[in-house]
Amino acid sequence: MSMLRGRWILLLAVLAGGLWMADASWAQEAEEAVEAVVEAVEEAAAEVAPPTAEEAAALAEAEAAAAEAGDYSVEYAAPDDGDYSIAIVDTPKFTIDNLWICIAGCLVFIMHLGFAMVESGLTRAKNTVNILFKNSMIICIGFVTYGIMGFNLHYPGYGDDSAGWFAFAGFGFLAQGSEILNDPSLMTSSGYGLDMTAYADFFFQAMFCATGATIVCGSVAGRIKLLPFLIFITFFTAIVYPLVGSWHWGGGYLNKMDTAFYDFAGSTVVHSVGGWGALVGAIVLGPRLGKYASDGTIQPIPGHNMPLVTIGVFLLWFGWFGFNGGSVLAADAGLVSLVLCTTTFAAAAGGLATAITSWVIGGKPDLSMALNGILAGLVGITAGADQMAMWEAVLIGAIAGVLVYFSVLLLDKLKIDDPVGAVSVHLTCGIWGTLVVGIFGDSAGGAQLTSQIIGIVVVGIATVILSAIGFLVLKFTLGIRVSEEEEIEGLDLGEHDMSAYPDFQQTFIKSYHAREI
Repeated sequence: MSMLRGRWILLLAVLAGGLWMADASWAQEAEEAVEAVVEAVEEAAAEVAPPTAEEAAALAEAEAAAAEAGDYSVEYAAPDDGDYSIAIVDTPKFTIDNLWICIAGCLVFIMHLGFAMVESGLTRAKNTVNILFKNSMIICIGFVTYGIMGFNLHYPGYGDDSAGWFAFAGFGFLAQGSEILNDPSLMTSSGYGLDMTAYADFFFQAMFCATGATIVCGSVAGRIKLLPFLIFITFFTAIVYPLVGSWHWGGGYLNKMDTAFYDFAGSTVVHSVGGWGALVGAIVLGPRLGKYASDGTIQPIPGHNMPLVTIGVFLLWFGWFGFNGGSVLAADAGLVSLVLCTTTFAAAAGGLATAITSWVIGGKPDLSMALNGILAGLVGITAGADQMAMWEAVLIGAIAGVLVYFSVLLLDKLKIDDPVGAVSVHLTCGIWGTLVVGIFGDSAGGAQLTSQIIGIVVVGIATVILSAIGFLVLKFTLGIRVSEEEEIEGLDLGEHDMSAYPDFQQTFIKSYHAREI
């Protein structure tokens, strides 16, 4: 037993000695490696010339400016030739700005759910699936087509010598050879040329493009064929919206005037563009069956789900905080908070004004009108949300609320059937919101008001012509209106062979159904 214990002790002693020797060898090797690294660093440092007095002064000046602005940190780098240069490094502010823009884009995305609810709730139950399908496809088509060509048509890079009417940067963003996909520098402010990444810029702007197209959907509800509608939306998001928008946001003609046209978040370049397209579509299609009697009497066709409409309007209001707030294009605490307040004041005033107007004139308060009044106030403030005082926002929203009420009545008198009031909300109030920049804005006066009028007219003429071409070509080729039988039966069954409410059966006879809807 003692012999066995002795063997174990001897074995442990040998192992301990071996470990000590190995440890000593490793330590010696590590020490030699550290000494080699230190020598290499000292040699490299000796080869690099220190910054000259001028370079040191430039560095100090840049650091002071960056510290004051709070935007960047500054470092100096020594290239192989020893010539020191200033390198701007993106900081937390750059990250926060981009995060806010992306969040704002997500809020605008939520607006499409709001549009789907408003449009389906204000139309008949038999068309619900069709409305929801079209709204779903608008965001899908809009995002892809804007990526393929719309973005580079919207922001083509007009030169100083360009008239600013048309330019195209090519099929870029989603193309295999796209610079944005292959150039990492475009993920920084200094590389991309803006205080955001290329992806943040595209994501936010693509949501705006799809929003403009969604406006058209409501005015043609209940009677347009599905395929021609989807083709028109592709045309609208790929060409119409980007081209017209490039004249302002893309640095085109409207920006090159002596007094530049101003539209902060899109009363004209988003909402009026969509409104003009909606107006053309409603006129080319004609009214729904039974909407206007032969003697000129207007037959109301009420929506089927007002709770859905109400939820949709509040989702739109919520999304508008990203629509307007994100248009600051930075997480600027002061300006973003101002925009959110003016946006909310205008929406609230619009809803109040329309509710009161409908109550006084109609004898009873109209919920659908009041909800459209909220949207009217939002559209009205969008062009100048960053420039208005709170009382101005209230006034703008209130007037927009009154305008939307009388616009709905006027369109009915003209026998232009707009089931959801898209033209009245987005076109009428978009024009008002654009004009008001020349009345209350920072540069208010005759010159600015003239520029605003020019912008409204130019955008209106172009959008009407392009939209008319799109709708008329489709009308005389594929045909754009469903048959009377399909319209009476409902587009859910006619276009999709399904129902949004399969547990509920229609019990009305066909003639009564046709007369009432």
